Amino acid sequence: METDTITAISTPIGEGAIAIVRLSGEEAVSIVDSLFQGKDLQRVDTHTMHYGKIIDPETLEIAEEVMVSVMRAPKTFTREDVVEVNCHGGMVSVNRILEIMLAKGARLAEPGEFTKRAFLNGRIDLSQAEAVMDLIRAKTDRAMNVALKQMDGRLSRLIQDLRQQLLETLAHVEVNIDYPEYDDVEEMSHSIMAQKTRDVHQEVDRLLATAKQGKILREGLGTAIIGRPNVGKSSLMNALVHENKAIVTEVPGTTRDTIEEYVNVRGVPLRLIDTAGIRETEDIVERIGVERSRQVLQEADLILLVLNYGEDLNEDDEALIEAVRDMNIIIIVNKTDLDQKLDLERLRDLVPEHPVITTALLHEEGIDELETAISNTFFEGEIDTGDMTYVSNVRHVQLLKQTQQALEDALHGMEMDMPIDLVQIDVTRAWELLGEIIGDAVHESLIDQLFSQFCLGK
Repeated sequence: METDTITAISTPIGEGAIAIVRLSGEEAVSIVDSLFQGKDLQRVDTHTMHYGKIIDPETLEIAEEVMVSVMRAPKTFTREDVVEVNCHGGMVSVNRILEIMLAKGARLAEPGEFTKRAFLNGRIDLSQAEAVMDLIRAKTDRAMNVALKQMDGRLSRLIQDLRQQLLETLAHVEVNIDYPEYDDVEEMSHSIMAQKTRDVHQEVDRLLATAKQGKILREGLGTAIIGRPNVGKSSLMNALVHENKAIVTEVPGTTRDTIEEYVNVRGVPLRLIDTAGIRETEDIVERIGVERSRQVLQEADLILLVLNYGEDLNEDDEALIEAVRDMNIIIIVNKTDLDQKLDLERLRDLVPEHPVITTALLHEEGIDELETAISNTFFEGEIDTGDMTYVSNVRHVQLLKQTQQALEDALHGMEMDMPIDLVQIDVTRAWELLGEIIGDAVHESLIDQLFSQFCLGK
């Protein structure tokens, strides 16, 4: 276990009212106290904040006016002594404080090292540590609520409960192996193992069923807005974002490249991509944009296909419909303020399995219906972030799938009347895989890789 004192800037870089330089380790209090003109930080109560000035040890001049928070172990985020120096939020100010702390003996923290220490010191498990980054990156209230529940230990407690059920089952098997003369124990072991394995398998299935929604909440939906030029794609993006991000004109081909923007639609985070109108063109720049649009189609989770109410379907429209027919698509018939030329009945016959929404985006008509359709497409209405435990982490999903397979192998073995000690191998494997989710016996290199994805100062 590392015992050196680490430090980093814990607030975003840039101008602001306040910036924070955080220290954690055995020497955190003594390092700051040796630079602090104010109260004796070695003698103040824990979890208190104190006004004073930081003195530059080289010039002995005042470097900054600060508020210093002192938090003594073990009731801190890292379970080590933690000091946070609150200074003015300018670039020069906060970097000067950091440089002084480094010169006084602290080491610059690696990305995620504060959270890594919280994990290594037993304050949180690995799934809770990963939830910290999910919380930071959350783009909607729903995503934030899911991350908060996981950070609070909801997933951890569920995984621990499942592991305990398997552990109790394995204990019965050990009794059967060690004391084979007790026939009732053997019968009990078979019965309990079958039932407990089914129970855990059912719960793992339920968790995996939430993975798709959890991934959407965590990462957002890559959403491509496509259609022929001048059907209202940029107007749709502006309507969803609620500001003019894309240039809107009556000239076809105005959008020459893809434009990306995050937007919150009924709690669903969308990574909106406004594409160049897909058509055959001799314009070299526009042709590049069209090719990028086609590439975006292959990577999108959701397609918003925009058509013109004032024009009948042509070959380009039908080609687009055919290209995305098997994907998650919502058809948007825009410009209903024009005279109708598009045959809606024929359109619905072409895409009977996909929703068709009519809009007049310039008049902000149809936006509510579209947002409802987007939410229903992926969440079948409202998503419950209160009582449900969602799995959103790719690593967790893969481990749960492996656990599911191990449990299925165990159940199959019992159906084939395999010896109980052989079935035990698969159940033990499931127990170990669940343990990797919360960081029990996880490899050190994986821990380093996971925390390296964190921001500096967390």
